[in-house]
Amino acid sequence: MRESTIEAHLRDGVKALGGICWKFVSPGTTGVPDRLVILPDGKIIFVELKTDTGRTSDIQKHRIAELRSLGADVRVLKGLSQVKAFLEEVRQE
Repeated sequence: MRESTIEAHLRDGVKALGGICWKFVSPGTTGVPDRLVILPDGKIIFVELKTDTGRTSDIQKHRIAELRSLGADVRVLKGLSQVKAFLEEVRQE
């Protein structure tokens, strides 16, 4: 399955929950997570999406660690099954 298909499922699922799922691009800073999920309760989650066989690069690992060290909620979701599990998790919170 292509990453764009997985991304569309995340975006549509977050929207169905009343949230926003923006494509996150930071010019001049490589390795930032793909998506910024903002939920109705104000919770913000950075999401890096991968295919089932995709791998995070060293710079992505560095950026994820950097964000987490600041207290940010950052998730790496691999494949459609992990996106579905994530949506179920945030639905129940």
